[in-house]
Amino acid sequence: MSGIPSVDLQDFISNEPQRKQKFTQEIGAAFGDIGFVALSGHFLSEALVDDLYSEIKKFFELPQDVKDSYEIEGIGGQRGYTSFGKEHAKGRKVGDLKEFWHFGQYVEDNPKLEAEYPANVIVKELPKFNEVGKEAYKMLEKTAKYVLRALALHLGLEETYFDEYIKNGNSILRPIHYPPITEEPKNAERAAAHGDINLITLLMGAHGKGLQVQNHKGEWIDAIARPDQLMINVGDMLSRLTNNKLKSTIHKVVNPPRELWGTSRYSIPFFMHPISEMPLNCLENCIDAEHPKQFEDITAGEFLHERLVELGLVKP
Repeated sequence: MSGIPSVDLQDFISNEPQRKQKFTQEIGAAFGDIGFVALSGHFLSEALVDDLYSEIKKFFELPQDVKDSYEIEGIGGQRGYTSFGKEHAKGRKVGDLKEFWHFGQYVEDNPKLEAEYPANVIVKELPKFNEVGKEAYKMLEKTAKYVLRALALHLGLEETYFDEYIKNGNSILRPIHYPPITEEPKNAERAAAHGDINLITLLMGAHGKGLQVQNHKGEWIDAIARPDQLMINVGDMLSRLTNNKLKSTIHKVVNPPRELWGTSRYSIPFFMHPISEMPLNCLENCIDAEHPKQFEDITAGEFLHERLVELGLVKP
């Protein structure tokens, strides 16, 4: 394996106090150290994973003009299609070598949020695409809820601390296609080094080499999960909330060796975002004499807007 610790979510939801505590300690230690963990025992069935990959491959194989018709102006790429090379990492001008799709929240019983979030975009050429995407979104959101419950306990908070903030949260499911590389990339990588914006990210598709994580010594290590595992990492929002007790780790997707340039890569991250009103003010119990407060008070919505501007997805 890749130096990334492995945990099993079934330990946490087993109703056995010792197993639950074991999971909480293991994931807390991993997120305080490398900021990444490989998680099995999640809520995605093998059949659902297969269906999702099948549907997203069909979408990315559609003619370019059809895909372009699903690129919606004026919403900062929050729903629908974003074309190749449009997004870049914070602090970089060169676009990443990827195209992607966004599924967003399916709001329940909250007209205010329904009006705030852009509507999901329906792909009429693929009758199962949106249905499968919605089911995967729900199962990843459910998985993330239990991971955050474990982290709440690890942080000395009430177990359901995050529940009210993530219900109808601004989470995004992003199927990504890294197309075959046809010419020498000029300073471009499939995804340049970056930290994620959100609370936690659940990544499907980290089964081969490509994803790399930077450890405390500044070394890049391969992050490879088993086919039945999700790779989960801490985002900047959770790092701020915990005064950097839980680490948002810099990571990237490197270009493959030349002999594999002709191959596509697919990965599917789920970015767990809270509702925009959630305060990201550093938790009192994460501040002490040795760990003075490192971040200004801010809400999740304000922080997200700031970062989307930095990524070139929203105009200042």
